Amino acid sequence: MDRLTLSHIDEQLESSEVAALCFLCRDVVNIRRLEGINNAKKLFERLEEQDLLKDYSFLCQLLQTIQRADLLNRLETNSWRPEETDASPMLSEYRVALYRIYADMTEENFDKLKFLLSDKLGRRQTEACKTSLDVFAEMEKTGSLSNTNLHELHEILQKLDQQLASILQRYMEGVTQLPPQRLTSHHSMDNQGVPNTTRPTQPVNVSISEIQPSNGQASVCSDAEANTKSSSLPDQNDYYALTHVPRGLCVVFNNEDFPGTTLLKRNGTQEDAKTLRTVFTDIGFQVLVHDNLTAADMKRELETLQKRSFLNEDALVVCVLSHGLKERVYGTDGKPVFLRELSGHFTSRAAPTLAGKPKLFFIQACQGSNYQRGSMPWPPRPKAEEEEREILEEDAGPLHSETVPWDADVLLGMATVQDCKSFRNTTTGSIYIQELCKQLMKSARSSTDNDDILTVLTRVNREVGKGEYLSYKQMPEPKYTLTKKLVLKCV
Repeated sequence: MDRLTLSHIDEQLESSEVAALCFLCRDVVNIRRLEGINNAKKLFERLEEQDLLKDYSFLCQLLQTIQRADLLNRLETNSWRPEETDASPMLSEYRVALYRIYADMTEENFDKLKFLLSDKLGRRQTEACKTSLDVFAEMEKTGSLSNTNLHELHEILQKLDQQLASILQRYMEGVTQLPPQRLTSHHSMDNQGVPNTTRPTQPVNVSISEIQPSNGQASVCSDAEANTKSSSLPDQNDYYALTHVPRGLCVVFNNEDFPGTTLLKRNGTQEDAKTLRTVFTDIGFQVLVHDNLTAADMKRELETLQKRSFLNEDALVVCVLSHGLKERVYGTDGKPVFLRELSGHFTSRAAPTLAGKPKLFFIQACQGSNYQRGSMPWPPRPKAEEEEREILEEDAGPLHSETVPWDADVLLGMATVQDCKSFRNTTTGSIYIQELCKQLMKSARSSTDNDDILTVLTRVNREVGKGEYLSYKQMPEPKYTLTKKLVLKCV
């Protein structure tokens, strides 16, 4: 972190803004450590203790929330190599909602707020409150306000100002749309919201092809029932048929701008969309790009796509370029679209005209907030000379691989392994999507090689894994239930 830039930001922030920043940080910094802070330098020290100034994204969210675009621009131009994260924002949406209420509250409503809460909080405590943020903090101390207990504040705001109440109402509605239980890393999403009869319980790390029924019966998997004989000649039944023109449909959800949220603009994503359009057009797909859709609009497009007839097409490709978090991607309004919604529309049951046909999903988003580092192989290999990538961003915000239904003929290509970030070049596009397109075209144009999609993705893993991005590593991760080989060639 550039100390000179931090010093400049400190000089430009008013004491009320510093207090607001401290309030926004109460979920990530111990409250005792925030007491007595009266300047931004002290706050920056506390953030450094929590490793929250490493990649600049958290500070950017703070400045964006308090609407200091001038300081945000200085941070970007003077000290920040454009690295940003596509992860779920570390900044609490609950605190952002409270800040917006504070920012829109008049002095008259503030006085009424203190009066209405004086019996609950105590007269001395309420008189000491200088802003509504102080009132909110006192309410949290008494347990009458938290991210899961908002009704009392909502009732008071309805008495004061319907516009203020609507800010909290929108946050509350967003919370109720999320799953009722947050899953820890050791829980599988396979059974969430799905009857046991439709999806057997399966161990997380077992190969899909080795999974057996978990109902205790001695029945054999259907995959093993066929009595096939080996042959020295290639069997065309081993390959997915690609005979129609166009081969299929490629749909790209390209979210770049997230107005009114704490999510940053995804610079460079237009290059990804452009390259995907070029590559999949060359290999015979009809390409449809959707720019900047809200979560509701994304779901609406998926429902429309599900009803489409694919009788005259051989495959479906869906690419999502957006911010995300485990098990979800975000619309431009910051609301989630869960991966099970994304892929669940195209199972053989939901979309029967796609039965037996390959369905490919490529997700440009991180699977967590961690960085991946490398280890030196033994014996060590000489480091390859590669062009250094200077302007990279992190596409953090993972999508849990287990949320994809384990139905046949599905391929999920993730930009990175679980719990880690991926990177995006602000000028040339994301590392993963660009390498994927490069390897797809290399294979598609080859007159001698007949590499299938898994071979291509293995090359993508190798090439992306070779690189070093801001001293960190990245490793893509494909998951699949393909039953045949898929070979993509230029038409």
